[in-house]
Amino acid sequence: MLHRPRRLRKNPIVREMMAETKLSKDMFVYPYFVVPGNGVRHAIDSMPGVNHFSQDTLIRDVEKGMELGVNKIMLFGVGDEKSEDARSAYHDHSLVPSAVRELKKQFGDDLYVVTDVCVCSYTTHGHCGIMKNDYVQNDETVELIAKMGLVHAQAGADMLAPSDMMDGRIAAIRELLDAHTYVNTAIMSHATKFASAYYGPFREAADCAPGKGDRKAYQMDFRNPDEALREALLDENQGADVLMVKPALAYLDIMHNLKQQANLPIACYNVSGEYAMVKAAAERGWIDEQKVVMETMYAFARAGASIITTYHIRDMVEKNWI
Repeated sequence: MLHRPRRLRKNPIVREMMAETKLSKDMFVYPYFVVPGNGVRHAIDSMPGVNHFSQDTLIRDVEKGMELGVNKIMLFGVGDEKSEDARSAYHDHSLVPSAVRELKKQFGDDLYVVTDVCVCSYTTHGHCGIMKNDYVQNDETVELIAKMGLVHAQAGADMLAPSDMMDGRIAAIRELLDAHTYVNTAIMSHATKFASAYYGPFREAADCAPGKGDRKAYQMDFRNPDEALREALLDENQGADVLMVKPALAYLDIMHNLKQQANLPIACYNVSGEYAMVKAAAERGWIDEQKVVMETMYAFARAGASIITTYHIRDMVEKNWI
């Protein structure tokens, strides 16, 4: 035989040399849930290994992660005042901007801080915007989202990650940031965030489950790959710096399509349900957790993601999987 592809799979050395897809710690972002109080480190039952942190314990855990090479984090606030108009979302003393200021005071530019920009944890009804007649209002919500993003930027956030899926919110955030001279604050748009059943554990962790109805009127229909591409390209044209696909595991085709069509880096969010399923199966001995996690991460990178937000990264670095 002239062609024997197995020659290049003969042993680990040649397999590593021939690997077409590479992973590094630099690709990963670790999510944190910040809560009020002091000394709080509370396990989230549906997400084994993930915790709620108060600001002081957050600082200590971030420092530990940085020692292992995890120097990019995403912050979610849990426990601020809830109201119909989500006014606490853009107060400069709310949990996220307060945590950002302290993190930047402690770690400066050695830590890259991304913040979630959405109001679902700040509304009494749990939806991602202003509700009128049981319908989320787009333009009123966009104004609110932009104000929230500005507050995070003023606190020192390096990158904003709007996840609300309102039309026009990237342009509104970019315009408000530029008007206040925050021209270097990046935007990682949840450009194609699908109305997914994979978010269940997160909604417990972030206390943001809708009180009534669902989010299908603003999050994307998972049957529509062409619409996903249109959404993402709109965000690219409005000034986004990175395009995110969320969830990740069931949407590898979307990542691949974006990688081919867009001119921006592609990110993905390995969401709570995806994480919890792996943890649950591993706890029962049904799968090899390390092998499944790493295979999944390579799948994300192979599909086109150069930025991966995942709850698995601490296990990956602490247990030397990467």
